[in-house]
Amino acid sequence: MDVGVTLPSLKSVCATCSMRELCMPIGLSDTDLAHIDTLVGARTRLRKGETLYRAGDPLTGLFAVRVGSLKTAVLAEDGREQVAGFHMSGEIVGLDGMGTEWHVSHAVALEDSEVCVMPLERLEKLAHDMPTLQRNLRRFLAREIGRQQSVMLMLGSMRAEERLAAFLLDLGARYRRRGYSGSEFVLRMTREEIGSYLGLTLETVSRLLSRFQQEGLIRVQGRGVTLLDQPALRELCGRKA
Repeated sequence: MDVGVTLPSLKSVCATCSMRELCMPIGLSDTDLAHIDTLVGARTRLRKGETLYRAGDPLTGLFAVRVGSLKTAVLAEDGREQVAGFHMSGEIVGLDGMGTEWHVSHAVALEDSEVCVMPLERLEKLAHDMPTLQRNLRRFLAREIGRQQSVMLMLGSMRAEERLAAFLLDLGARYRRRGYSGSEFVLRMTREEIGSYLGLTLETVSRLLSRFQQEGLIRVQGRGVTLLDQPALRELCGRKA
């Protein structure tokens, strides 16, 4: 945490971060602010393509994406990369190591990014000293793991066009929760990475994007995407408006 941070500025920076439930378990008194100073370690800056951690590295902490975006991925037995998730500002990376204390995936910056580091040793000590934080930590981890499992189960039961529609809607919703446009955004990941995440080939992703555009569902300009007809996209993937 930057030296000299004020309570209003801290609330502003952390307002959309999913780690706020860990940092702010009982509402930020001056004493709580001091606790946060001890919990949050240094901020780490990453250039596009730079690795935050690799599979096999020991788990040393959790990371909140403060600026930018990252992908997490694992290597298949044949050496191919399988994308496990995309993480934008306010989201967490590092949870893959919570069970074994070793990372099973690697995390790479999709653009110039910055993460806040929560060293595991400090987090465990503070959770021991603060029962409210300990309860929030358990709930937080359970919800995050459950959310990731739900996404994978949902994608596994969908047809190709349903997967891509759901992916675009989910991205839009995540941007909207952060105060950005939920209908117009830039894809920081490549089409090949989208395909890897959704279990589709690059050709299938490109074909479906073109089809969606021809049908007036979206507009694609380079990596820029505009969701023109979200109700139709929701209907396509079986979601209620």
